[in-house]
Amino acid sequence: MRDEKWMQAMTVEMDALEKNCTWELVSLPPGKKTIGCRWVYTVKHNSDGSVDRYKARLVAKGYTQKYGVDYDETFAPVAKINTIRVVCRLKKSLYGLKQSPRAWFGKFTKFMKKIGYRQSNLDHTLFLKHRCGKVTALIIYVDDMVVTGDDFEEIQRLQGQLSLEFEMKDLGNLKYFLGIEVARGKDCIVLSQRKYVLDLLAETGMLDYQPVDTPIEQNHRLAEYLDQVPTNKARYQRIVGRLIYLSHNRPDLAYAVSVVSQFMHNPSKTHMDV
Repeated sequence: MRDEKWMQAMTVEMDALEKNCTWELVSLPPGKKTIGCRWVYTVKHNSDGSVDRYKARLVAKGYTQKYGVDYDETFAPVAKINTIRVVCRLKKSLYGLKQSPRAWFGKFTKFMKKIGYRQSNLDHTLFLKHRCGKVTALIIYVDDMVVTGDDFEEIQRLQGQLSLEFEMKDLGNLKYFLGIEVARGKDCIVLSQRKYVLDLLAETGMLDYQPVDTPIEQNHRLAEYLDQVPTNKARYQRIVGRLIYLSHNRPDLAYAVSVVSQFMHNPSKTHMDV
C-alpha cells in the first residue's frame, strides 16, 4: 500500500471491476457465508527483461463450484455500514472462482462467433475469419490475445469491436508472448525463447555449464530398473514439461525430450541427470 506503482495497479483493477458491474452491495442473507479475497501482484516484463507494467488482480479464495453454487450466489466481504454487514454479491465471475475461466471464455467465444469468426476444431482458443481471400486470426490465452493476418481492414475493425465489448489494452506489436520472443526482419519473423531458456537454466543451476554437441548421450539405454534411486517426481515433471514447450522452437531437442518424457510417472536420479 505504500508503493505508488501497486496503488495505481490496484486502482486500475478496481475501476475495471466497478465499470463492469462485477458486484452489488447487499446485506448478507441468512444462512449464507462469504468467500475470502486477496490481491495478487504480477510484474509484466518485456523480452529484454525491462518492466512493461505492474498488474494487480483481486482474486477470490473460495471455490464455490464444488458445492454446486453459481457465482451469482457468491458473496465477498466488504465492511459494516451503519452496523449492517454489507457484502459484495457477485453478478459476474471473479478471478479465483472455478467458474471464472468457463464463464469468461464462454462469453468471449459467443462474442467472436457473433461477429463472424469460426472457432478452430484443432485449437479451441484460435478464432479465424476469411474475407475476400484474406484471413484474420486471433488466439487467446486467459486474457492475453494475439491478432494477426493479412486483412488489415478487418484487424482494425476487430480491435474496435473488442474495445466496445471488453476492457482492452493495446500493447502494440507482438514482442513477447508465453515465453516466446518475436523479432521482425525485412522479410521474416524470428521466434526465440532465449529468456525462457535462461530462466530454465537459472532455475536448475546450470547457467555456468558448458554446451555439448548433442543434447543426449548416444546409445543411452535409459529404462526403468527395480533398484533405481528415486528423485523428486514433481520437479522432474516440471522440468520435462518446460523442455517439451521449448522443443516447439528447438526441434533439435525433440528426440531427447521424447526420451525423458517416457519416465514422467516414475523418474529416477539417472533420469534426472539426463
